[in-house]
Amino acid sequence: MTNATRDGRDWNPAYLLAIDEKKCIGCGRCFKVCGRDVMTLKGLSEDGQLVALDDDEDDEIEKKIMVMNDDGACIGCGACARVCPTNCQTHGLAPGSVG
Repeated sequence: MTNATRDGRDWNPAYLLAIDEKKCIGCGRCFKVCGRDVMTLKGLSEDGQLVALDDDEDDEIEKKIMVMNDDGACIGCGACARVCPTNCQTHGLAPGSVG
């Protein structure tokens, strides 16, 4: 598959493949620049379980982190990587794609 920009220059998308929960600080910068709902903010409990963010359960949340929400919606633009202050994301070719 050949990818090109509008004016015909080669373009190789780098899709968001994973978010390292140990490095992520839950700042939401990546979420704000992504218009495709690829990521969402979740809570991480003391025992490492992902939980929905509800005002009632804030006591159980150890920290907030970004997690993959709809990885198939990623277009590989890399905007999220450019704004991430902790470099917690892994980008690359989509599984099963030919480079």
